[in-house]
Amino acid sequence: MATRASADPPITYDVLCRMPDDGKRYELLAGDLFVTPSPFYEHQKCIGNLYAVLHAHVRHHRLGEVFTAPFDVVFTEQDVTQPDLLYIAKERLGIIRGVVRGAPDLCVEVLSESTEDRDRTVKRRLYAREGVRHYWLVDPAGRTLTELVRLGNAYRQRRVWTGEEQVRPALFPGLEFPRAALWE
Repeated sequence: MATRASADPPITYDVLCRMPDDGKRYELLAGDLFVTPSPFYEHQKCIGNLYAVLHAHVRHHRLGEVFTAPFDVVFTEQDVTQPDLLYIAKERLGIIRGVVRGAPDLCVEVLSESTEDRDRTVKRRLYAREGVRHYWLVDPAGRTLTELVRLGNAYRQRRVWTGEEQVRPALFPGLEFPRAALWE
């Protein structure tokens, strides 16, 4: 839910930082504040399982760092998100300065009724514009993982994993895991 009327001035990251911690997730998209309640069980289970797979691979190969929300990604003072999961390659870890200031190499969003439209449209455009190279959408209802790869300032869909397929993401050569592992 956005909380700024179009006539109000945009909300900035400085204002966002002064808001009380109430357990909800706050994001800024073009200066509009979006408040999302804590994720539900399916969401948490899915992101925890994906984190375990990616973290083990990234750590074993010393590729960088994997993080889960809440962790602010500050693109601009009026565009701040908290991806469900993000990855930053080791040569780019300098963008972490208390929070992430710049584009992660990967942002993952787990879709829910309250965020699906925003994740598929507004965040997709923002992440592409700001230079996030890989964007994954995980759909617990459809049990799919969609991999998007940035070309220019937009994404192209590389693959949608369904059924019993093995996930082999372009960002992590050599990584392979069963799509079903996200929900086990």
